[in-house]
Amino acid sequence: MRLRRLRKSAEIRDIFAETEIRKNKLVMPMFVDENISKPEEIKNMPGIFRFPRNLLIEKAKEYQDMGIKAILLFGVPKKKDATGSSSYDKDGIVQRTLKGLKDDTNLIVFTDLCLCEYTDHGHCGLLRGKEVDNDSTLEVYAKIAKSYAESGVDGVAPSGMMDGQVGRIRRELDSSGFTDTLVISYSAKFASSMYAPFREAVFSAPSFGDRRSYQMNYLNRREAMREMEEDIEEGADVIMVKPALFYLDLIRDARERFELPIAAYSVSAEYSMIKSAADNGIIDLDSVVQESTASIFRAGADLVISYFTEYILKKEKN
Repeated sequence: MRLRRLRKSAEIRDIFAETEIRKNKLVMPMFVDENISKPEEIKNMPGIFRFPRNLLIEKAKEYQDMGIKAILLFGVPKKKDATGSSSYDKDGIVQRTLKGLKDDTNLIVFTDLCLCEYTDHGHCGLLRGKEVDNDSTLEVYAKIAKSYAESGVDGVAPSGMMDGQVGRIRRELDSSGFTDTLVISYSAKFASSMYAPFREAVFSAPSFGDRRSYQMNYLNRREAMREMEEDIEEGADVIMVKPALFYLDLIRDARERFELPIAAYSVSAEYSMIKSAADNGIIDLDSVVQESTASIFRAGADLVISYFTEYILKKEKN
């Protein structure tokens, strides 16, 4: 047996490749900031920016022309309070941006649905004392989902890891006439150390404590399957694993167990570590981006949310 026959040239390696980076299944995260008038680069995520509304829409048009099919939108509001009331304001920054994106582009637009960007304490839900109260938070999530759907979103992506969030959001959308709005659930979102650059991007670091009482323990594998099963039963259209690169085993577990589409979020520190190593001459950026992204698809993801989406599409154009 000579398996090297399948590797002897670039052309043969390509035709027998078992996995490909499916560029139409990459999603680019974008940040819209109500407090700025020009793009601001995120310090620990070189090449990634917060945009004011009008310039984000212009950038989104560039993405569409480049071949990007979908974006995941995050918002930074002017007003933060204990209840995150800006999150469901019909004239909020995300809601207004959604309307502009749907008017001016053909992009698929998903929105992150959480409270951490909107609360003055930085937690993902309403507080009762120093604890995040699950059930009252669900009612706010329902309001946010309805407001996003009214603004034209294609799918909402609840990321707060509250028990019952998918079911409450699905009921709200259906009862409000938005039966076609997708729910892309962060089903297995771990309490990871890999979110620090993101928290800088949207100013969402908790003012006290941490999120380990609601985000998942990274030591637990079986529990992740239970979380996914619950979300599927409650009506999720897509389940997600976050982070991606440190959790490829769970993407594979989910692929073997469930028939739903699976998304994987390659998070901010995954981007920053690769970018930093490349900028310092330690690795070749193109090779590592290709290999790392392929590994997520190889593990079984149908959709990959990646800060390298723009980079990958630009390289393809060139």
